[in-house]
Amino acid sequence: MITSTQFKEGSIFVDENGQIVEVLTFQHHRKSQARAVIRVKLQNLDTGAIIETSYRPEDKFKEVMVEKRPKTYMYNDGNVAYFMDNVTFDQTGLPISTIGPLVQFLTENMEVEGLYLDDRFFNIHLPANIVMTVTETVQGVKGDTVSNVMKPARVSTGLKVKVPLFVNEGDKIRVDTRTFEYLERYTEPKKG
Repeated sequence: MITSTQFKEGSIFVDENGQIVEVLTFQHHRKSQARAVIRVKLQNLDTGAIIETSYRPEDKFKEVMVEKRPKTYMYNDGNVAYFMDNVTFDQTGLPISTIGPLVQFLTENMEVEGLYLDDRFFNIHLPANIVMTVTETVQGVKGDTVSNVMKPARVSTGLKVKVPLFVNEGDKIRVDTRTFEYLERYTEPKKG
């Protein structure tokens, strides 16, 4: 069993509705004389849905031990995404509806973690952020580089992201896979 005060990012447990969920973010919150609560953002690992809720510190949940295995994303046919196991080279499909909005981050030959429960492949886990290439955006106006004005952009997978005015087509950016937000412009590390 795990209590809500023991949550950490990546904790996986069975919630009060019997769904397997993963903690994306959590925050202990207390207002003056009110009881403390733990506010959490959860992802349902069966459906990919994001849920925001809060729990009392004494709430207990059944912790789930999920096995993670390296996989490579191959392709999707519109309904099913196919992954290759990096050890056995077996290909397995997952319904895109199960992966949910994370499918917008998948690129061919991308390494992901396959989540297994009782030896059943039921979903994937992506890194906290991914580097993507901007394929479409409007030009920023010269002189507007210091303000925090954002403009729409589309990356190579089709995902739409708001980026600062100084980001141009062809630039590589780092995108948060939990919030779908721009983090920074990415520059290749210098070899030497």
